[in-house]
Amino acid sequence: QSLKGENTNKNDKVEETKEASVEEPQAKKLKLEAEEKDKAGKQDGKRLRGQNKSRPHVKPTTYDEKRLCLFSLLQENRECTFGDKCHFHHDIAEYLATKPADIGESCYLYDTFGKCAFGVTCRYAKAHTTPDLKTMENAELIKTYEGRSTVKNSLSKDLQNSLRKRSVPFKKSAEYLKTLSNNKDKREHSPNFSCRTSLISGIDMTPPVKTVGPLTDEDVIKLRPCEKKQVDFQDKLYLAPLTTCGNLPFRRVCKRFGADITCGEMAMCTNLLQGQQSEWALLKRHESEDVFGVQVEGCFPDTMTRVAELINNNTDVDFVDINSGCPIDLVYQKGGGCGLMTRTRKFEQIIKGMNYVLDVPLTVKIRTGVQEKSNIAHKLIPEMKNWGVSMITLHGRSREQRYTKLADWDYISTCSKLASPVPLFGNGDILSYEDAMKARETGVSGIMIARGALIKPWIFTEIKESRHWDISSSERLDVLRDFSNFGLEHWGSDTRGVEKTRTFMLEWLSFMCRYIPVGLLERVPQKINERPPYYMGRNYLESLMASQNVGDWVRISEMLLGPIPKNFNFLPKHKANAYK
Repeated sequence: QSLKGENTNKNDKVEETKEASVEEPQAKKLKLEAEEKDKAGKQDGKRLRGQNKSRPHVKPTTYDEKRLCLFSLLQENRECTFGDKCHFHHDIAEYLATKPADIGESCYLYDTFGKCAFGVTCRYAKAHTTPDLKTMENAELIKTYEGRSTVKNSLSKDLQNSLRKRSVPFKKSAEYLKTLSNNKDKREHSPNFSCRTSLISGIDMTPPVKTVGPLTDEDVIKLRPCEKKQVDFQDKLYLAPLTTCGNLPFRRVCKRFGADITCGEMAMCTNLLQGQQSEWALLKRHESEDVFGVQVEGCFPDTMTRVAELINNNTDVDFVDINSGCPIDLVYQKGGGCGLMTRTRKFEQIIKGMNYVLDVPLTVKIRTGVQEKSNIAHKLIPEMKNWGVSMITLHGRSREQRYTKLADWDYISTCSKLASPVPLFGNGDILSYEDAMKARETGVSGIMIARGALIKPWIFTEIKESRHWDISSSERLDVLRDFSNFGLEHWGSDTRGVEKTRTFMLEWLSFMCRYIPVGLLERVPQKINERPPYYMGRNYLESLMASQNVGDWVRISEMLLGPIPKNFNFLPKHKANAYK
């Protein structure tokens, strides 16, 4: 009984302590409106930093409430096979009543190619539509573009279906991967092992074919796999592969200003092998891009070798680049991007495998290392020379640094000497021709420009002409007008294409707004990591282009692409760009 009494006393005490510890929850704080937030002020006077993660994905169909049925658009006097179940308009007059107002009087596609494929759905339809709603054509212009495709490397439906069914043969990749599996437990005794196996498999034992006419070397001697197409990288200006912003219309703008080498946006190898249309769009090449490469990202030798063979057989490129410098967590945690720099065994297998299946040069883009004060690029570069890399690009920052600190050009200079005779391109913080001249003094073979091209795409002209260009706001608006025209050509001139062009223009304007006109600078040139105080431009447009408020970027886009739809939404990539 005494024990029971003690237990009850203990329980009472525990309950009392619990009741004492449980307090009433605090009342919820009211969410401040934007104006009240401004009055309250920011904590410690700090600006917002970092990315707006998990931005809302806007579907392409968001801005089209009810579209025109393709049977009505393309096949006249034919009934829709879906009948009453079809969700689209079949009466053109009914569709035009709900269609948003036209943006302008002249259609860029009609004026350039003599025909607009979007017909009455085009947002500039007045320029090429007759009173009886027929689409006009300019026969002379159509003849000039007949049989000529301005954009290459599109994904065909047959190839897409074959990739989805996994019926595409990868013969060369299978040969290489077989050698890997045979040597899984033992290391290769000589560095030229894979080269020897490739040479043996490449030798054709059949006797030479008798030819009519003069006998040439090509009739008797077959080209060895190591005798690939060569690209002259020396002293070239290289536009970096830029995710989101480095799209085809933007590359065309940079090409006009003098970029020598262009490269597609980073493509995931697994998505390419699955035949994803959105990923294959990153490999597209415009006819103006004379030296063009594609950049792929992956972390395993089998997928990377197969995707290299796929690109080699189905696209027209001058080189293929491996991304081993991507700092994004999603990529790094899987072992890709910067993660490859620390997985040298896998990295070696990837480079040798891709070299085995490619007929074009293989290049690599790396950073100084992963940790901030632990550079490893100087150890990797001599090894990559032996693995068969044709060119190396070194970004002078580590993964941890991102963009907060300046690029280490002294380290790039050291690495360029180690890389010789393999060309090494330097990358980081180039925003003027003076920066480019200092970079060339380090002994690099060429310069890669990334953010500098986003802030001022005319940097290529400045470097080639060795001058500071005090470009006017109207000239900058013309650059954006060219981009909008190229965007309408690439993504389409209907509502969907116009809004896609607008979105990519706003992404670009988030960088372009950082440009400070040369005529307003106290000290020339502008440095890439410097942020100016608020300033007024020499005219209204210049002040508007200097604004870092998203609303002002939208206003600039409305000057070129008409008013935004009612349900339009755009959240900038970086929080810092959203401050007022």
